[in-house]
Amino acid sequence: MTNILVVEDDQDINRLLCSILSQNGYHCEPAFSGTSAYETMKSNRFDMVLLDLMLPEIPGEELLKNYRRFSDAPVIIISAKDETAVKVDMLRTGADDYISKPFDNDEVLARVESNLRRGRRAAPSCLSSGPLKFNTETYACTVSGRPVSLTGTEMKILKLLMENPQKLFTKANLFTSVWGEPYGYDDNAVNTHISNLRRKLKSVCPDREFIETVWGIGYKLASSE
Repeated sequence: MTNILVVEDDQDINRLLCSILSQNGYHCEPAFSGTSAYETMKSNRFDMVLLDLMLPEIPGEELLKNYRRFSDAPVIIISAKDETAVKVDMLRTGADDYISKPFDNDEVLARVESNLRRGRRAAPSCLSSGPLKFNTETYACTVSGRPVSLTGTEMKILKLLMENPQKLFTKANLFTSVWGEPYGYDDNAVNTHISNLRRKLKSVCPDREFIETVWGIGYKLASSE
């Protein structure tokens, strides 16, 4: 299911947007402040973000800049700020679209559908990091052209890391993203699968580290340089 984060401090508007999207088959996660939105962005993977600009704690402009450091998911600004200069600045900062308030419900839905289609067309079918290749359509993994046999969970972990090469995932991040369940503070599942995945990749290319451990925090894709 497509996951959309709705960042809007007005509860009535947030509820309305979530209702429009939920009725059309999307899963929505509401956030009512810049701080709560940023924490949610860091701990979950979203297919799209609807973002207001005038937010408490962290303004939408700053939130967009921070989000673009670790995600290229489509972002649609929905704001009462209607000045052309603001729209241009947000689009240049990394927004994919801009809707002015008050908005039309059908227009919001059409813009969401359009940007999701565009994002899917642009998504690469083959992720790469040095000699490591992963096809997101066939789920085939190779290192230096040699196939690597992975379990379903190992594939999900590797795909997540390769889709977000700059992001440092905590064990809680990985668990909720891959298993789709609340994190229960049991590191064994994550540690075991990471260890097995790392072992399989290194068995083909023993001189290279593909997954970096940041002690006390979590894991990230190792630099391909």
